[in-house]
Amino acid sequence: MSTPRSADYDAIADRILAQADRLASCSEGPRDITRTFLTPAMADAHGLLSQWMRDAGMTVRCDVIGNLVGTLPADASCAAGQTPRRLLLGSHIDTVRQAGRYDGVLGVLVAIAAAAQIARTARRVSVDVIAFCEEEGVRYRAPFLGSRAIAGSFDLALLSRADDGGVTMAEAIRSFGGDPDRIDDCSYRGETLIGYVEVHIEQGPILELASEPVGLVTSIAGQRRASIRFAGAAGHAGTVPMAVRRDALVAAAEFVLATEELARETTGMVATVGTIEVAPGASNVIPGEARCSLDLRHQHDEIRDRGFAGLRETAERIAGERSLGVTWTDTDRADAVPMDAELTAMIDAAAGGGLPRLASGAGHDAMVMASLCPTSMLFVRCAGGISHNPAEAVLAGDVARALEVVVSMLHRVEEEASIG
Repeated sequence: MSTPRSADYDAIADRILAQADRLASCSEGPRDITRTFLTPAMADAHGLLSQWMRDAGMTVRCDVIGNLVGTLPADASCAAGQTPRRLLLGSHIDTVRQAGRYDGVLGVLVAIAAAAQIARTARRVSVDVIAFCEEEGVRYRAPFLGSRAIAGSFDLALLSRADDGGVTMAEAIRSFGGDPDRIDDCSYRGETLIGYVEVHIEQGPILELASEPVGLVTSIAGQRRASIRFAGAAGHAGTVPMAVRRDALVAAAEFVLATEELARETTGMVATVGTIEVAPGASNVIPGEARCSLDLRHQHDEIRDRGFAGLRETAERIAGERSLGVTWTDTDRADAVPMDAELTAMIDAAAGGGLPRLASGAGHDAMVMASLCPTSMLFVRCAGGISHNPAEAVLAGDVARALEVVVSMLHRVEEEASIG
């Protein structure tokens, strides 16, 4: 469903896409987009975003872990005698390696543009736009660092973790101008929060298949990850008969196919074996060891957990039948997170009603923010559902529609604050 849109939104959408192009140049390499936690590339991005936030009428600060926060405060006259409530908007600005230019970034730019549209109006509500510093987890293999600090759930033990260059997280924070001893200062706990809204490209094909520019997220799928090691016996490729081989790679291959079969047979489940490592790794040697990863996701935790347990039993069965050893190590778990029904309904009403609903298979900062306050997400259609890839693409008209929805929501929030 769509509603009439001012041509101004189309012009602003074009500007947002141009800003995304400029942010793409803030990269650790000249030939691709790679911008990881607290690197000079992120500092360059902060410089651009800070200026755009100020141009939108916001005050700007960088918190002690590296989140960039732009604030559009409530008018003193409108908030006289009371603590103004606060609405949070945002997304992340870090990237995977060799990324596209819209994952995370688009949500921050739409939020800044939306704040600019209400900057000259009387406001009883404060609006914070947060550019989270770390969602992907590339540099320290720990995702959601920025949002966990904001939500008051940061694991301080991570500060001693070192990156591939031997730099600890605490050292990186200090080098960026932050203070690892004051992570708790980032937390919004105790604030009077209306909620958190995140605009994000869908990273999947559902909206495109439905010919819809935007959609509302119902829930973010939970995920479980594991590392599996099959241990057999290496041997000469030309002399060991097939009947007595203990080939670890063949066992891993059988496990991969079993994983695919389970996901295909289970509605709503997705499963990925994204890495395989083989030792000794020679063309004329039978693999004596094979390690693989498992990423299993579903929007219902009990279905995902049942599948996860079943795959562990499958790995053990395969190893037993092939006289191999197997080691299964759980590496990560995130339960499914439903979006707030009331806040989601408000966004739908602001859009004129009838926005399509869909679940997110990817993780987002919204998963963490939901532990802090009511949270909702607005997805924007992306071409071919492609993401984490330089081929990421969005339509200017879809960006304009997302901006229109967010601005309408901000006006509705203000109206409700006036009534209250």
